Amino acid sequence: MTLVARKQLPLRPAGPDTVDALLAWYDAERRDLPWRAKGRRRADPYRVWLSEIMLQQTTVKAVIPFFQRFVARWPTVTELAAAPLDDVLAMWAGLGYYSRARNLHRCAVEVAARPDGKFPRSEAELLALPGIGPYTAAAIAAIAFGFPTTPVDGNIERVVSRLFAVTRPLPGAKREIKRLAATLTPAKRAGDHAQAMMDLGATVCTPRRPSCLMCPLQQDCHAWATGIAETLPRKGQRAERPVRFGMAFLVLREDGVVLLRKRPPAGLLGGMLEVPSTDWSDTLLPADMAMAGAPVRSDWWPVPGGIVHLFTHFRLELQVVRAIVPPETPLTFWAEPDRCVWIARRDLHKAALPSVMRKIIAHALKEQ
Repeated sequence: MTLVARKQLPLRPAGPDTVDALLAWYDAERRDLPWRAKGRRRADPYRVWLSEIMLQQTTVKAVIPFFQRFVARWPTVTELAAAPLDDVLAMWAGLGYYSRARNLHRCAVEVAARPDGKFPRSEAELLALPGIGPYTAAAIAAIAFGFPTTPVDGNIERVVSRLFAVTRPLPGAKREIKRLAATLTPAKRAGDHAQAMMDLGATVCTPRRPSCLMCPLQQDCHAWATGIAETLPRKGQRAERPVRFGMAFLVLREDGVVLLRKRPPAGLLGGMLEVPSTDWSDTLLPADMAMAGAPVRSDWWPVPGGIVHLFTHFRLELQVVRAIVPPETPLTFWAEPDRCVWIARRDLHKAALPSVMRKIIAHALKEQ
């Protein structure tokens, strides 16, 4: 549609009519998601919290099977709190950002230890729990308890920036977008309003090629009226990811088990299992220096190609070497044997292995 045609529609300021139009659209078009309550029933705080933690930095499509497996195994926060952390990490493997899983378990333990064993209702109390930040606290308070508070995730940020034509780049515009979003939060149906904004951003007001002609807020959208919707929200220039290098050692015993090592509890991929490797450093070590850190003494064979994995703050490039050893082969001192375990290949799918480690194993074993 041209700008001339757009000017034929009177542009009204976003306000109560905007909210009414959005909620009417949501009642007709809401997504059927496994953590949402049916109809107008109040959502289960446990399911809201679990879904919101999983959805951080992850898509709805990717989260749904993980969520379903979690609630099938641990239907309540009390049952999740009683689970061993290693089991939670194993169930989380593949979702990434593993500090979320550690904080998820810590949070469940704290909630289960409360006198009533339930999630607190206020944003302030929710914020005090491990792994719950301002957005998640607001989402739980609004969706599970109906408080008129304003969660702002990436979808809502995009909708609001377009609705009010906020041209200041992110992240500098975040505070203004939060303030503008709050002007739309209704006293009633705050949870439905928050979920409607999320759905609108996910299905209509998409990052690329938004479906403006299908949008219930088109008549209120200043970005659409001025033809700049696809350019918003604007983002500041992102710094290029630094690169880190390392060598991974895949040890396969003749009886069909693979050597893995548990990472320290804190830090990147904390508490997860890993393929033993050199430190990940800013420079590529000479091969002889890297091989000095091998976990067993054996004949090592380089696996053609390499592994590239993108973390949030850096790019990882790994060389992979492989050895096949007899069952009685001892581990070297620097392999830290107390942290090492041998796991049968057939059981690797159940292990608490982050995706980068699964990538290393698949790459090494395909060359057998």
